[in-house]
Amino acid sequence: MFQKIMPFLADETHGQSYKAHKYNLDNAERPAFDYDGKETTWRNLAETEIRRGYTNLAERCKQLSENEDQIISFFLDGSRRVFKVDDIAYSIDGKRKQIFPVIAGQIGVGCCRRINKQMHCERFLSEIVLAVPEIACASGSGQEGFFRSLATKISQNCAELQRRGLSVSAIYPYSIKDDGKKREDKGTSKVQDRMIILEQEMVAQLVREHRLGQNGYLIKDGSLEYLPEYSPDKQKYKRNKQNYRWVLGLSKQFNAELCHDEKGKVNPGFIAELPPFSRTPVAKYDCSKQSNSMLGDIQFAVWYIRLRDKNRTRSPFDGVLKVEKILVTDDEIAYGMDSELVDTLSAYLINERTPTSYGADLRWANHIYPIYLTELYVKSQYISTPSFLQLF
Repeated sequence: MFQKIMPFLADETHGQSYKAHKYNLDNAERPAFDYDGKETTWRNLAETEIRRGYTNLAERCKQLSENEDQIISFFLDGSRRVFKVDDIAYSIDGKRKQIFPVIAGQIGVGCCRRINKQMHCERFLSEIVLAVPEIACASGSGQEGFFRSLATKISQNCAELQRRGLSVSAIYPYSIKDDGKKREDKGTSKVQDRMIILEQEMVAQLVREHRLGQNGYLIKDGSLEYLPEYSPDKQKYKRNKQNYRWVLGLSKQFNAELCHDEKGKVNPGFIAELPPFSRTPVAKYDCSKQSNSMLGDIQFAVWYIRLRDKNRTRSPFDGVLKVEKILVTDDEIAYGMDSELVDTLSAYLINERTPTSYGADLRWANHIYPIYLTELYVKSQYISTPSFLQLF
């Protein structure tokens, strides 16, 4: 039995491990904008009332805070920690050797539920996954079966994994083609893709159990842009889309340069000048009109809310959240979201803002408190970085 993962991986795939320096590939602690490529244009609205200016929700926020009703109950957050754990060499043509990074990730996806003002863990999933060059499968065919079997063998033959009661859930091959992308980034994207799939599975499970509904919305941390992925199976595609009827996506970071006014002109100032406790009109984003979209004919409702006065933040976009909802029903697609519902959901979200800042966390102005707590819970379940790297 091998003590650690890399010697066994190298032996099984006929590669040469270099025992290279291990390091974290994440930049999660560095503030940055998420350039998601989704253009917001208020030329096409997605709500039942025509609103061109801001809607002040301060009074509605106050009214909702004075009663016990709450229609937002579930909070989902996915997180991953990604490391380069080694360099491994494979022969390309029987003579030359090329060196490739081996990427390992810890993935955690958690859903917390609020009951009587108390937060409880509803679901939690965690996995350890690897991303390796596709050449690790020497035959070039049957990759899926080969890597699935290899993950099982690693879990069964590495003493350090067994001692800790851990396993490698999956191994994903990344392309070795020279396409201008860094191989480390290709490996990281495989870990990210798996995290998104686990988020999808968790939402689907909650829907199957009838946990979500008009009095039980789920808030997902981050964009819904990649959910659900288009499938040529029309029934599966429709079912996947239906899963997001009661789900809102919240993005703390966004590209304000992709915001266009009703005349189609770039106007990030419309977001920057959003008053406290107010929302923008609801814009429609139609994936079917995007040439490179993988989301079929999905249409999104997109709007922005301000949690904090910009005079008390680092930038005019701090304190602003981007809200997304997939338009699911025929009425939503034809006429947009009910404007009264948008006002209510927005007011509830504003009331969820974090009551205070948290030290060095630069995202404090954009935090929704239950999401913040869910994020803390998910990250508390990680193996410590030294212990994780010790597995390799």
